[in-house]
Amino acid sequence: MTKNTSTTNNDKENKLAHLVGPTDPQVDNQARERLITARIGLLLRHSFFGNLATRLELVNADEWCPTAATDGKRFYYNARFIMMLRKKEVEFLVGHEVLHVVYDHMDRRGDRDPQLWNIADDYCVNADLKRHNVGEFITTVPCLYNYKYENMPAEQVYDDLYENAEFIDVDQLLEQMLDEHMDGDGEGEGAGGDEDGAGDKEGKGPVKMSQAEKDELKQEIKEAILSAAEGVEAGNLPKGVERMIKDMTAPVMDWNELIQSNVTSSFSNDYSFMKPNRRGWHMDAILPGMTPGEEIEADVFIDLSGSIGYEQGSTFLSEVGGMMSQFDGYKLRVHCFDTAVYNTKEYSSDNMEDIEQYEMYGGGGTDFDCIFNHLKEEGRVPKLLIVFTDGYPFGSWGDEDYCDTTWIIHGDPNPNPPFGTFALYEDHKNKARAA
Repeated sequence: MTKNTSTTNNDKENKLAHLVGPTDPQVDNQARERLITARIGLLLRHSFFGNLATRLELVNADEWCPTAATDGKRFYYNARFIMMLRKKEVEFLVGHEVLHVVYDHMDRRGDRDPQLWNIADDYCVNADLKRHNVGEFITTVPCLYNYKYENMPAEQVYDDLYENAEFIDVDQLLEQMLDEHMDGDGEGEGAGGDEDGAGDKEGKGPVKMSQAEKDELKQEIKEAILSAAEGVEAGNLPKGVERMIKDMTAPVMDWNELIQSNVTSSFSNDYSFMKPNRRGWHMDAILPGMTPGEEIEADVFIDLSGSIGYEQGSTFLSEVGGMMSQFDGYKLRVHCFDTAVYNTKEYSSDNMEDIEQYEMYGGGGTDFDCIFNHLKEEGRVPKLLIVFTDGYPFGSWGDEDYCDTTWIIHGDPNPNPPFGTFALYEDHKNKARAA
């Protein structure tokens, strides 16, 4: 469920479309010199950005790109556009592309509206660059900026834009995007170029990469980020970058093992010697049994705010169902949510196989408070609360004192929840099939 905010580039006149076309080699040489000078300037004043910028191959894209773009490996540029900018503005532009790579905006979109997501990306990146005085904020051409989006990840910016979509002019905001955004296949989706982003009629355009190449590149980028951050003092990097580096270096527990551990721990709380387990009566020892009137209860909430997707949510539930089937005497309540909670269903050992038919609803923003409000309204405190999410609430993470909470974080980069236990999600079923 997404609001219809998308427009195609052909629906409006792109003010920089006239820049697309062959460029005089001398102009291209001058533009490359400006870009190299900008990278040197970043190395001297903002080493993190400069180090990452130098690993991007400079590629002329005059024949399909009106501004600039990156696929994480290459820095595509329009020579005429580069020559339009002041020297310090070029530094800002280079920093802009670097942050798109660092934040992995190409792969974090999920099922979100592509163009609204691209607008959110630019708001996020430009706010970070301006706050840290990277280059000079671009005024030669329109450039997206709003002070309220400082220190916000793109997911939160998107949720705000999405909730206020009826009050904003999407076409006007698209005109203020600084660059051409690339999707996961190396095609453009941003402010210029063809509608499908594939380049001109002669097939000229960004270089496409295989999945193996993209996977290898992601690992290279991660290593480059950690290397570039070495020696940079705390506070000299955008908050989003600092959070990413913290998450990259933190030890991570397997989510399946974490849930099993927490469920087992919940079971142990319900065991006592008040009521012996009959299976142990033939032995000298008395085994503990369940406390009268108590039952293991776990609540699973699936974030369907746009980034997870119904298919991914179903895969997760299938895995949880298989894992829970090894236990007896439990109730598993399943919910999905965005800014509200939907379709609460209850499962046990008697009907756990039905979990694969669970219907998903959602598509709005992300509000963790609605989870805890829902539980409070029902007057229930689950022994274990499991939340499957990409971890980007627009507001708070909810009530940390209400119950034991386990966060299963899907996506990359991964935020660190302020309370509870957490692990990164990995699709064990598909991993097993591949093996």
